[in-house]
Amino acid sequence: MTKLTHFNTQGDAHMVDIADKAVTKRRAVASGHIRMQAETLAMISAGEHKKGDVLGIARIAGIMAAKKTADLIPLCHPIPITHIDIALDIDNEKHCVKCVATLETEGKTGIEMEALTAVQLTLLTIYDMCKAVDRGMSIEAVHLDAKSGGRSGDWQRNA
Repeated sequence: MTKLTHFNTQGDAHMVDIADKAVTKRRAVASGHIRMQAETLAMISAGEHKKGDVLGIARIAGIMAAKKTADLIPLCHPIPITHIDIALDIDNEKHCVKCVATLETEGKTGIEMEALTAVQLTLLTIYDMCKAVDRGMSIEAVHLDAKSGGRSGDWQRNA
């Protein structure tokens, strides 16, 4: 197992020094879903929510969150994000909205945290917008699906 890098030799938390790392193209894909009542999902699908376009607003929230990741997560480096795609898919059979965030950068450190943050805040925004009609919604299965670039190379979640 690789040792944790956010601790120095004295065991104190610190920001990892990335000065000597090479700039490479990096990509991360994260996903998750929010489960809800069928009626809530139908309201979102039909665009009948009184607050407006739930999925459109959630997508913008996810993009904004990805850009603010270094402000939210201690010791996370601010990085230049070159691409963000947040795909939302309604699954009527499972009563959920699936979210897949794909992010890219050219930098010295990975973009996994930004992808995971984008998914979480996208789904959390859906919850916020719909909580008045369905407080039992559940955000589930948020995880990293794949990453590429950097010293550690490519990684893919096993199905």
